[in-house]
Amino acid sequence: MLDKLKQAFWKALTPDLIAETDAAPVPGLLSAEVLSALGGVDNLKSQQRVALTRVRVQLQEPGRLDEAALKAAGVPGVMVLSGGVVHLITGL
Repeated sequence: MLDKLKQAFWKALTPDLIAETDAAPVPGLLSAEVLSALGGVDNLKSQQRVALTRVRVQLQEPGRLDEAALKAAGVPGVMVLSGGVVHLITGL
């Protein structure tokens, strides 16, 4: 029980550093246009909201990512990291 309490405490302080245990794709978190620009639903390994204005997505095949289509879909910023991890800036 103490471990769960510690993890909840650190998760509250650093939400983007502690991974969620259930990071499977959540329906409705991303629009159909954004999902298409990411290479489709089958290209998603995981997705997680890490802040009010940011969504972290891990892709199966990072080469299927279309940054221009993401911008056209209304995503103002995209940060592509190693390992197929992409941060979508969804607001300002």
